[in-house]
Amino acid sequence: MFVEEESMSSPKDIGDGQAVDKQIIENRLDNNAVKAPEVGMHFDSLDSLFEYYKLFGKQEGFRVKKKTSRLSIDGKLKFVSLSCSRAGKSQSNKQNFLISNASKMECKARVNATIFEDGKCKINSVVLEHNHGLGSQKPGPDLCNKEISIDAQKNVELNDRGGTTVMKNCQTVVVEAGSRDNVPFLEKDYRNFIERAKRLRLGVGDAEAIHEYFVRMQAKNPNFFYMVDVDDNAQIKNLFWTDARSRLAYEEFGDVVTFDTTYLSNRYETPFVLFVGVNHHGQSILFGCGLLSNADATTFMWLFRTWLICMSGRAPNAIITDQDKAIQKAIKVVFPNTRHRWCLWHIMKNLPEKLKGYRYEQIKNTLLNVIYDSLTKEEFEENWRQFVNDLNLHDNLWLSGLYEERHQWVPAFVKDTFWAGMSTIQRSECMNLVFDGYVNFKTTLKQFIEQYDNALRNKIEKENREDFYSFSKCIPCVTLFEIEKQFQAVYTNAKFKEFQKELMGKLYCEVSYVDEKEGIFDVSEIVFVGERRKDVHFNVHFNKENCEVKCSCCLFEFRGILCKHIISVFMKFQIINVPAKYVLPRWRKDLRRCYTRVRVGYDDFNYTPEAQRRHKLQQKFEEVADWAVVSNDNFSMLWNWIDEFQSRVKKQFMGAVNTQSTSENS
Repeated sequence: MFVEEESMSSPKDIGDGQAVDKQIIENRLDNNAVKAPEVGMHFDSLDSLFEYYKLFGKQEGFRVKKKTSRLSIDGKLKFVSLSCSRAGKSQSNKQNFLISNASKMECKARVNATIFEDGKCKINSVVLEHNHGLGSQKPGPDLCNKEISIDAQKNVELNDRGGTTVMKNCQTVVVEAGSRDNVPFLEKDYRNFIERAKRLRLGVGDAEAIHEYFVRMQAKNPNFFYMVDVDDNAQIKNLFWTDARSRLAYEEFGDVVTFDTTYLSNRYETPFVLFVGVNHHGQSILFGCGLLSNADATTFMWLFRTWLICMSGRAPNAIITDQDKAIQKAIKVVFPNTRHRWCLWHIMKNLPEKLKGYRYEQIKNTLLNVIYDSLTKEEFEENWRQFVNDLNLHDNLWLSGLYEERHQWVPAFVKDTFWAGMSTIQRSECMNLVFDGYVNFKTTLKQFIEQYDNALRNKIEKENREDFYSFSKCIPCVTLFEIEKQFQAVYTNAKFKEFQKELMGKLYCEVSYVDEKEGIFDVSEIVFVGERRKDVHFNVHFNKENCEVKCSCCLFEFRGILCKHIISVFMKFQIINVPAKYVLPRWRKDLRRCYTRVRVGYDDFNYTPEAQRRHKLQQKFEEVADWAVVSNDNFSMLWNWIDEFQSRVKKQFMGAVNTQSTSENS
């Protein structure tokens, strides 16, 4: 069963545009005419089949397009259908339903082919009859071969910026080519390219939508921030904005940021990027949003510098991105002290393409074992060498490049840095989740602005729901250990579950001394891989005097959750309460987080009494501050009043929390 694709294919859809092989020449009759396709015809590549069918179509007087295709589970192209360009149903124009697309006549003429593992293909069914008249021997430019060259793209965009119309642009190209038959493009192709090229030059309604949104947000809260980057012609190049709530949330959770460029791909109408983090429940939380006209290092440097201005010069401690070279360069320049890591999900996603022609499944499984079974840097390097030697992968440049950059993606090299629980095996929990369900590849800039508030409102509702559950629904302890009760009382439900998982993992651990004087312990863990059982050893350093502890697995450093190995050592020494430095404020449910009480334009529905009172107090504080700054006496008097109020209320709050914890544990 094929999946319908109405868009015309380009050389990128069919291969790398190599020369037609000798089979096309062999598929000619004695009079040098191209013979009709037949079931069972074999071709060395999809390119060869495609070129052959285009020649046949040109001979018979019809244009060709790639009608349908289907991918296998591993992402490889398995089936393709090449058809007459008049296949498909006629559809009315949205603006005038009386005008239909006359080029579509549901023509059934086509060839269906199967593509094998080695790239060769075979025709498995043929329909030769057309339901319309055929044209001359020269049906014009091939619809399936219409990619505009890089030089042509530059000239077209320069001419367009200079005010040259698309029609004049096309006429210039025709003159340079000698005739229209020598131009492999249509006027529509130029129009489509120009439309993509000026995405950030804004379309109908875009400028008004952006302006209205910015005005509305700043009216709700003056701490709404935005920056516009314009070119020499006062055309908008790039935009960045964030609201007051997101800026305060960054103060709480801005230690780790994911920079998501998913929507920069050409299949999306709106080329926007996201700065995303995770909150105390492990949910994605938006810090800022950008709209970019380009994806080069200069553009990213502008965006990151704008980010620093917005966030009072505070760069993230760690940042996760894809492998884009322009992003890497910009991070080195603007965030020189920030730890940069690649998302492993993106790397693994490229495996089918980069290892085409190799024993893919074997390589994939072996590579995963090398990545995740290597507990130290030295182990990884030794396992990698064996992996490359055993599978004879020395000549694979992509793998060689990955190894050279291993410090940016291999768990053994990045686990000593805090990544707030963002996984290395799956796509990052933050990536691409904020606007899923609200934005698709056809969403325009105007539509995106309209959906932006809905998406953020939905995120707030989910966070409020988890806050409520963490206070009202207590997850029962599975043991009688005081340590578990300690984390039950203060951690959010999501993070307490993670701690419980590690606590239960203690069942598979056994502690033994390595050097009692130095406080070094060996923790042997039984690990099950399928039905196979193996012992894995971890070193735990524990100083009994100051309760300093560190495990070679680095789970606490990486996720901020105590690992089963450290818990096992604590239990051995009957540690009742975990030191405060191992109870991260980041995951606590009993802290007052200021960003949750900020009034923003998209949160009117959730405008709680707390937020209303905060808004009124802010207005009153501004009035009082004008009187307090007149003299030192006034300033000191107000400061002391505020300080006294803060101390008294804090004591009341902590007393209430301790009372609640005692009642839950009794």
